[in-house]
Amino acid sequence: MPSSLRVGLLGCGNVGGALVRLLVEEGGRITARTGLELTLAAVAVRSQSREREVPIPAGILTTDAASVVADPDVDVVVEVIGGIEPARSLTLTALKSGKPVISANKELLANCGAELFEAAAASGVDLLFEAAVAGGIPLIRPLRESLAGESIRRVMGIVNGTTNFILTRMAEEGATYHDALAEAQSLGYAERDPTADVEGYDAAAKAAILANVAFGARVVAGDVYREGIAGITEADIAMAARLGYAVKLLAVVERSDPADQENPGDFGLDGSGVEAVAVRVHPAMVPATHPLASVRDSFNAVFVEGRAVGDLMFLGRGAGGMPTASAVLGDLLDAAHNLTTGGAGRTVALRRTAITSIDELRSAYYIALEVEDRPGVLHAVSGVLGQHRVSIRLMEQETHGDPGRARLVFVTHPALERDVQACLGELRHLDVVHALSGFLRVIGS
Repeated sequence: MPSSLRVGLLGCGNVGGALVRLLVEEGGRITARTGLELTLAAVAVRSQSREREVPIPAGILTTDAASVVADPDVDVVVEVIGGIEPARSLTLTALKSGKPVISANKELLANCGAELFEAAAASGVDLLFEAAVAGGIPLIRPLRESLAGESIRRVMGIVNGTTNFILTRMAEEGATYHDALAEAQSLGYAERDPTADVEGYDAAAKAAILANVAFGARVVAGDVYREGIAGITEADIAMAARLGYAVKLLAVVERSDPADQENPGDFGLDGSGVEAVAVRVHPAMVPATHPLASVRDSFNAVFVEGRAVGDLMFLGRGAGGMPTASAVLGDLLDAAHNLTTGGAGRTVALRRTAITSIDELRSAYYIALEVEDRPGVLHAVSGVLGQHRVSIRLMEQETHGDPGRARLVFVTHPALERDVQACLGELRHLDVVHALSGFLRVIGS
């Protein structure tokens, strides 16, 4: 006979509604395949009067989320309400009462993960959150389980579909940033207020979670260096393509060695012997030959670099009700199996970690300057670069729409971020330089 478990669902929006549909419409197939019978016991919503298209069984809707968590007949809690409160309090209550929790809440995990992981470990139950990063892509479980013994050097990827859609439109259609954003909003990829996506806050929360899982690093969203894509221009996109690159908003989590980010040697210790990681989100130029460069539209992809396994990439839908609900369902079945077999809860153990400042990292750089078009300008500019130990790998000069002006474009060899920033500060005050018109880090060479 199948093992029967009762599910309490907190939230029935886009993801919660899709999960309900999967449980109701695919229940027979799920039971036949897994031997687990999952039944919706209660669904907490903000309003019971709102019309819903999903087939919610009669009599299980409530506006009292706390009662769902406290219900002795609820075996497993699924939290998809988003935000920090009341999600944090409800999740802690469930875990402390011995109930596994499945969450799709990136904001909650990125800010309160350590507290929640400790509560889950203390109670010996699961806290699973596959859907919190990259939607329907199986990523968290491979990092935590399949690659548990791997010495991972770096995890980097496209974890926000809205920004990838915008950058794809700019690259393939020559759209301006504002036109591409408007299209994303019209298609439902971007919110009316797109700040969380285009300024990198969404990706930063996911980067913090990736640092937790991949490296066991005690990182929260506020530790993540963050830049958005609002400053990217059509000229940057076009020049990147001409030079053999694609522009992507990347979340990068890596064991950091300030001496050399491109050397796969002994990474991960600061001067005091504490493990160090660098966690950042920013737009970057990626070589056209790199697998991430070909990821288009609203797709997400995460690239993992390991010492023994080599390179891996996970690609798929990073958002949307059904893909995200699929990831929630996978976690739900995992937790249900553990409950029925008496298996120990799976937790993430975090340890003290040094966060390496962006200033201490090394990268190659793309720099574009609007300058006077006259003899001696290149000599003056290259002199400033040299003074700050920034070596030029290639340089191009373009004509400018204004007579007497030109556009100088440089791609540098790897240099220390603080040296590059000092160089840019001096260039801005050089009398032959009118503007810094483009600046991107180059990653994945």
